[in-house]
Amino acid sequence: MEIKPLRYFLKVADTLSFTRASEQLFVAQPAISMAIKKLERDFDVTLFHRRDRKISLTDEGRVLYEHAKKLVQQADQTQLAMEELSGLKTGEVRVGIPSMLGSYYFPPILMAFRHRYPNLTLQVIEGGTWKLQQMLENGEIDLSVIVAETPNESLETRALLKEQMLVTLNHDHPFVEHQSISPELFFQEELVMFKEGYFHRRVIDRLASQQGIKPNIGFETNLIPLIKSIVKQGFGITTLLGMVIEENDGLVTRPFSDEVWLDINIAWRKDGYLSKANRTFLQFLISETEQKSH
Repeated sequence: MEIKPLRYFLKVADTLSFTRASEQLFVAQPAISMAIKKLERDFDVTLFHRRDRKISLTDEGRVLYEHAKKLVQQADQTQLAMEELSGLKTGEVRVGIPSMLGSYYFPPILMAFRHRYPNLTLQVIEGGTWKLQQMLENGEIDLSVIVAETPNESLETRALLKEQMLVTLNHDHPFVEHQSISPELFFQEELVMFKEGYFHRRVIDRLASQQGIKPNIGFETNLIPLIKSIVKQGFGITTLLGMVIEENDGLVTRPFSDEVWLDINIAWRKDGYLSKANRTFLQFLISETEQKSH
């Protein structure tokens, strides 16, 4: 079986458009159409519904989609392994990092890695923990930093660090007088939160669920400087990792009465092939975080 027609099929399935697939693959549209027709002929199935210039996957198409993703991923990994055996000198690291960690903890580590391995390409994807985990499982990235609440069984993980979520206030807030903040008190306030899908938000949603409370979220943003600014001006309170708070922020932090600690791990697919570049980055990251923790 040829891999190229499967790549064309996956792109058409993802974009639901022969035209967009052609543009993104830089392949003439007739060539893509012919490849799809050949697949349909070889398998004796119809892969797409075609109605009013709109297309959608048939049941058979959805089955092929799942198998094709795995086949193409395995083909790419095989190609990469063979290139390394033949003495490939360069490589690419594709790593996902949640926004809060990507902005405050990882930049020095990433820069140190680039300095030591200037021939390796480092592609960093920032996003919510849930989306990054999905991208990792789908083979869109090779490594991802995740908050290990319930890691997927398909992933291998290695602990990096433990960080505390802290209630974050401005200097004039009454909670400053408290040594710690109970969830009941916290949820009486207007909150400034990350959007859904980010570990910061998932922690708070879980706490609220345990209390049987719907949180009063006044602002939603993934921009940490904006979150800090809103809190500093007294328009709400939030929770942030301790690493995010800097001396000149003009903010005060307090732990929850039942402290909330997060296990931050690096993860990769159990059945995936980690290239030499990715293995090198993984070892470097673990070494650097161990040094920082001592």
